[in-house]
Amino acid sequence: MAKAIVVIPTYNEIENIESIINAVFSLPTSFHILIVDDNSPDGTSKKVAELQKEFVEKLFLEVRTKKSGLGTAYVHGFKWALAKEYDYIFEMDADFSHNPKDLEELLYACEVENADVAIGSRYSTGVNVVNWPLNRVLMSYFASVYVKIITGMKIHDATAGFICYRRKVLENIKLDRIKFIGYAFQIEMKYRAYAQKLKIVEVPIIFTDRTKGQSKMSGSIIREAVFGVILLRIRKLFNTL
Repeated sequence: MAKAIVVIPTYNEIENIESIINAVFSLPTSFHILIVDDNSPDGTSKKVAELQKEFVEKLFLEVRTKKSGLGTAYVHGFKWALAKEYDYIFEMDADFSHNPKDLEELLYACEVENADVAIGSRYSTGVNVVNWPLNRVLMSYFASVYVKIITGMKIHDATAGFICYRRKVLENIKLDRIKFIGYAFQIEMKYRAYAQKLKIVEVPIIFTDRTKGQSKMSGSIIREAVFGVILLRIRKLFNTL
């Protein structure tokens, strides 16, 4: 059995799903993939089910009944992966904004360099973002600055969604207590690891905006991040994180 699995949440990713699966399986490391699909009306899960016939015991699919948010999709996937006893559990987008080749670098950081959490970071060596409008780059960059100020974490890209976790991190992070679903989910996961004094490293990547499909970003997700960070800090102060 492979030691590493990539959890990819999907909703209407029919234009990207086959290509991203093939890209991951073409890597030198034998990664497995778990797709957590929120009952996409465009047939994403049906395409994955077809591909499972080609990638037997490497490609897995969990279909949820409705669109329930990024954070809950990842928690569902993490619990599934823990039950299957994977050592390294990744999160990655389906739209090629994260380069599948960088999975190898994140795995190396955890497996060889003994990181507990390896973050594919857009901002650890400047601003490495391609095809985003300037206003979105600034919003994302200064969101991470804001998180630094409020939480004290020394992480350049707190909202990053391209991550490798050691198994023990997800076992100890109290997944049932995760509250947030968007940007704040990414922040909360990192903050819980930080609160446990785990080794968190940032691996520089180049983030490229999607060319196919539609972004899931919304105003409510941004508001959740802004106020969620304050709530996380308060919870830690009162030891209720």
